[in-house]
Amino acid sequence: MPPQFLMIPGAPTPVAPFSHAVEADGWVFITGQMPTWPDDDSRPLPEGVEAQTRRVMDNLVIVLDGLGLDLSHVVQARVYLTEFHRDYPAMNAAYASYFPADRRPARTCVGVTGLAREALVEIDLVARRPS
Repeated sequence: MPPQFLMIPGAPTPVAPFSHAVEADGWVFITGQMPTWPDDDSRPLPEGVEAQTRRVMDNLVIVLDGLGLDLSHVVQARVYLTEFHRDYPAMNAAYASYFPADRRPARTCVGVTGLAREALVEIDLVARRPS
């Protein structure tokens, strides 16, 4: 089956030309989400990395839900932070609250020089659809 390029109704408007997710052979690659609001892209981003991380995770949940999946299907995450040393602990605390301690996906976290919309954090996911 060829890859499916998916846009999810109700998910945030992409900030660039990409799909919300691409699915191939049961693997689902979810585009990095920004801390934008799904109902109004023009609203200011939440203040601080903790609030932005929660908004990003909530946006990822919207995309997963639109695919008939949830966070239990996530096998890998990548986190991008613009202020790594300052924001890493607060991002970790917010991020960890979305996963049970015994079911956390593999993860990479990197510091970057900038993100779209001047966001402090962006997170993308890889999920696996149950066979």
